[in-house]
Amino acid sequence: MAGSRENFQWFYFLKLKEKMKIMKVKLSLSLVIFLILTLSIIGLTNALEPDYRLQAEDVLRITVYEQPDLDTTARISSTGEISFPLLGKINVSGLSISELKDKIEKLLAADYLIHPQVQVFIDKYGSKQVSVLGAVKKPGKYDMYPERDTTVLEAIAMAEGFSDIASQNGTRIIRKENGKEVRIPVKVTDITKKGMKEKDLPLKPGDIVFVPESFF
Repeated sequence: MAGSRENFQWFYFLKLKEKMKIMKVKLSLSLVIFLILTLSIIGLTNALEPDYRLQAEDVLRITVYEQPDLDTTARISSTGEISFPLLGKINVSGLSISELKDKIEKLLAADYLIHPQVQVFIDKYGSKQVSVLGAVKKPGKYDMYPERDTTVLEAIAMAEGFSDIASQNGTRIIRKENGKEVRIPVKVTDITKKGMKEKDLPLKPGDIVFVPESFF
């Protein structure tokens, strides 16, 4: 009887050990799948935003590998800046995600860290608007596209297009830069009739697209 009991206990022990091995393999596999999915999502997010230019009110999440004290969530100010530990204020407006990543890595490497590895993510896109005024069918303020540039003609389309009395080639962008008002002419027929898409300029938040009336 003693021998049978010992054999049973040994058999039970082997079965239990085998189950534990299977559980470890499943757990390890689940962890690998989770990591792959996480990295894929991060990669996809960055892949969708390679051309996006950072603008005021965007909220950024910035991490530095093995430096948790430097992990930061920051909103871009109206002047295009964020505050970052050790570095203070950094001008980020107009940069792409990869350009900002490189900029922070270079600044940290200059005085603080050896081979810093930085990741930058957009947690939230800021609300951005442009005004379309003058000889359009529905003048007013309009939200810009959150994840890409909004062009002059796209903004005019949001205002339901030109009115019947519009002087289309008199269209201009009114923009404030460094406290000064800048006026940028846009010859619409070069875009619509000559196919010169490069003249359909991207707008910035706060821009005014003004279409004058035709006198003829």
